[in-house]
Amino acid sequence: MMKIFTDANPSEFPKGSVVTIGAYDGVHLGHRYLIAKTIELAGSLGAGSVVVTFDRHPASVVRPGSAPLLLSDANQKLDCLKETGVENVCIVTFDERRASESATDFVEEFLVGKLNVKMVVVGEDFHFGHNREGNVSLLKDLGRKHGFDVLGAPLKALGNENDLALSSTLIRHLIAAGDLEKANTYLGRLYELRGRVEHGDSRGGNELGYPTANVSFSNLMATPPDGIYAGWVILEGGRRFGAAISLGTRPTYYPSGGERLLEAFILKFEDDLYGQPIRVQFGKKIRDQERFSTSEELVAKIAEDIATVEAFCAGSSLSKG
Repeated sequence: MMKIFTDANPSEFPKGSVVTIGAYDGVHLGHRYLIAKTIELAGSLGAGSVVVTFDRHPASVVRPGSAPLLLSDANQKLDCLKETGVENVCIVTFDERRASESATDFVEEFLVGKLNVKMVVVGEDFHFGHNREGNVSLLKDLGRKHGFDVLGAPLKALGNENDLALSSTLIRHLIAAGDLEKANTYLGRLYELRGRVEHGDSRGGNELGYPTANVSFSNLMATPPDGIYAGWVILEGGRRFGAAISLGTRPTYYPSGGERLLEAFILKFEDDLYGQPIRVQFGKKIRDQERFSTSEELVAKIAEDIATVEAFCAGSSLSKG
């Protein structure tokens, strides 16, 4: 059972802790590698394994005008961290006071003073503290002073022809470009948006014959470009179904630009979902958003899309989760 605590009320580690630190947005394969090393080293030292992360993305406080869109909301991040097997997660409140704290003070007062750190595991390009003054070199200097070791690990994207660092930034770029398959590879899971099913204009069921779940989601989340996607939805209770997913402004009916909506036509499903939580998982982009001259043309295209989605979901290695 993963224990969750905060910096205001930290757990005690009389035998010490092995800590990895970061925003951990998305909990991608690079993050999972660092966490696995943290767990491994904690076991060899007889210490507790700890992920230190933040209650919001630090950039939302330090540079709110250019903060990145998120790959995981707070609950999803905790769900993903739980899957790694780490024993403890410490959620640090990242506010103006924390943003102005020096890197040295963070290490000495929090990591050493409260978590009794014996080893720190981070990516080799890790920065922290006021004005990002802290790095692996500073951590090693402080480690020699306070008796802890530091592992700064390189994180390269497997199979990346440009040898780019495997990062949340890279994955955001892939999602924005609509390359969900590569983004999912680097995430180690399907990219998903979470929300609730809301009432829409009911055109899908009443006029087109394809009722869709209209899904609300946070505008803080990264989204792929407008288009049609093959994927899955997970409903309350863990039920999982293939789905044809539409993200866009419905240009056939709103040529001047309508509200951007996330809608899912759930395969082999007919129940009422209004008000229920839903997770929409993106597998592959099928086509761009298009404007059709008539509803009949749109219906014909939807039928083609659903056949494509059914074939994708049936043949995908991810069809069983």
